[in-house]
Amino acid sequence: MSSPVVLPVAARWFERTTVDDAITLLWEPHVVSLMRCNIWHLRGRDRDLVIDTGMGVCSLVEEMGDLLDKPVTAIATHGHDDHIGSHHEFADVIAHPLEAGLLEDPPLRSLVPLEAWGAEALAGLERSGYRLDDPYFVDALPAGVQLDGFRHHPATVTRRVAEGDVIDLGDRAFEVLHLPGHSPGSIGLWDAVSRTLFSGDAVYDGPLLDELDDSDILAYVATMRRLRELPVTVVHGGHEASFGRERLIELCDQFLARRA
Repeated sequence: MSSPVVLPVAARWFERTTVDDAITLLWEPHVVSLMRCNIWHLRGRDRDLVIDTGMGVCSLVEEMGDLLDKPVTAIATHGHDDHIGSHHEFADVIAHPLEAGLLEDPPLRSLVPLEAWGAEALAGLERSGYRLDDPYFVDALPAGVQLDGFRHHPATVTRRVAEGDVIDLGDRAFEVLHLPGHSPGSIGLWDAVSRTLFSGDAVYDGPLLDELDDSDILAYVATMRRLRELPVTVVHGGHEASFGRERLIELCDQFLARRA
């Protein structure tokens, strides 16, 4: 009988940086880069917004205790494993109808990629430019958390949103953009006043995944053509660093040259 795997204990699970007076970026440094999503906290006058919640290995609400001083909504830009891990900690949860089922019955039941996804899915990732050689999704664990027995917990989606719906924080409002392709119900949040887009995985500054089981390349082409025309000042993606309109056009053109 083999001994249980023991990973190093992480002294701190989350890191964060202040983007401006209203935006804080959090991330999980001990999650492998492929699964290390950007977790955005937006401070509003009447309500705060958390955009995506990471892997759910450690309590996000406890980490954000000093940031959350009013009602808060957690929104999922889409339902993939690396974006929905802590939505169950929030009482008010938003998702697109095509993604809501993944939050309410999340499939992730292992931190071992081969067990969680299978060899075929891992091979597909490699074809898309991501080689996942790590034996686990994490290289350490928080104190008291065991590798065995990990699974995502179901969240209750309290509001389903679609194209054109508005999420109002009191002093700023975000329009929901339906941006299918990476997944059927991928959404972005668009603030036309500041020309800021929170894009989820529809676009970020890295290899974009369009051959997943629920991806649609033709839909992704239409999404990229739409994003290319959006008059953004800054894009805050689901992964990697934020960027401006010039880089957005480059990323869209690269995708369209390959797929259109």
